[in-house]
Amino acid sequence: MANQQWQCAYSAGNSLEAHSLKGLLENTGISVRLTGEALAAAAGELPMSVVEVQLWVTGMQRQQALVVIDGYLRNDYRDWYCGCCGEVNQGQFELCWQCQHDRDE
Repeated sequence: MANQQWQCAYSAGNSLEAHSLKGLLENTGISVRLTGEALAAAAGELPMSVVEVQLWVTGMQRQQALVVIDGYLRNDYRDWYCGCCGEVNQGQFELCWQCQHDRDE
């Protein structure tokens, strides 16, 4: 039963980081829920620890998620330029954030 429950895997500093990590995790087959996004609008009036957007995964997928998040935090990836629009993308992502073209196209 504990493996079916949702557990916090990471607290992102902002909504952009949270959505980037959510996409990275979902790309590896991990289901993700975000909490705390509504508080981001009040960032100037609340302590930063309250504004964090949390990524939640099931207990069954938590270990796999932590491995992916660890790779993200170690920044083992090289940034790349999109061949379609020229935008710089972080290395862990396979799609351009600007135009959604595949990294290898």
